[in-house]
Amino acid sequence: MFLVGLTGGIGSGKSTVADLLAERGAVVIDADEIAREVVFPGAVAFHPVIDRFGPEVVGPDGRIDRVALAQIVFADEQARKDLEAITHPAIGQVMAERMAAEAETDRIVVLDIPLLKDRHRMGVQAVLVVDCPEDLAVERLVKFRQFDEKDARRRIAAQITRDERKALADVVIDNSGSRQALHDAVDRVWEWLDQRRAQLATSEAHERQP
Repeated sequence: MFLVGLTGGIGSGKSTVADLLAERGAVVIDADEIAREVVFPGAVAFHPVIDRFGPEVVGPDGRIDRVALAQIVFADEQARKDLEAITHPAIGQVMAERMAAEAETDRIVVLDIPLLKDRHRMGVQAVLVVDCPEDLAVERLVKFRQFDEKDARRRIAAQITRDERKALADVVIDNSGSRQALHDAVDRVWEWLDQRRAQLATSEAHERQP
């Protein structure tokens, strides 16, 4: 497989880019989706989260109320670290299992990770960063996801900076323009990834020759 890291700040449009890459043939392993799975009732992180944060984070349906939990952890750095300590190992285990299932294929596998900070730890062969100005990200969060503006800015501030994120990138995908511009950018990125995958396959084939 050709392993790609995809990251971007909240409100950047990272999930949209992941969907567009999937449409072009990528296998997307979504850390946010897995984060929801590991706190389902009966899942590995469900009871540890309740033990740490109390029954008030359980909704009427018996599931973790992610909005209530987010209000706690984005207002308290230690609470956020505690949540990460509970959920990140479980998320990492599931991601590792899904990567292993694709290991012997030649597919482009995209790790959609909001908190990607170290490309070497994940073993990715390319990093894509989706970027847009903070004010635009806030506007999208307020308009499309019904965030309070202060909450949106607090969540953005809790993440690494745009410059830190872009320093990881092989390719920065600018999502400050139109939907069509983003589609065009993803087309170019997909072509680049396909070329990189082919180059890597050729290099590995040469190395295996006696």
